[in-house]
Amino acid sequence: MTSLSETGSLAGLLSRLLDEARALARNEIALARAEAHNAMRDVKLSIAPFAIAAGVLFAGALTLVATLVLALCEVMRPWVAAMIVSIVLLAAGWMLLKAGRRKWAHLGEDFNRTQESLHKDATVVARRTS
Repeated sequence: MTSLSETGSLAGLLSRLLDEARALARNEIALARAEAHNAMRDVKLSIAPFAIAAGVLFAGALTLVATLVLALCEVMRPWVAAMIVSIVLLAAGWMLLKAGRRKWAHLGEDFNRTQESLHKDATVVARRTS
């Protein structure tokens, strides 16, 4: 049989263990938040050069399209040249949009699996600690 002092110290140890586990969880969450904040700051800083590059590339693409229309004007009426180039670009854009929508539809599946897994883990932990 255990004495009252041993039971009291056991309760104290368990209480201290729970307090330290809570503190550890809070510290881990704070660390994760800080790391996420730093990662987002780094992402924001690296987006600017990509945005500028995209603008320059877009201007170059528009100039190339204008060049194509002007080249076709040498062999046909200007409005027909512009119409042909426009139709080809619209068709290409439509196909790319459809492909992107297919990929977009499957985007959240990995997150759903992760969320379900975390929920199952939390249920197991709750059962074992009850």
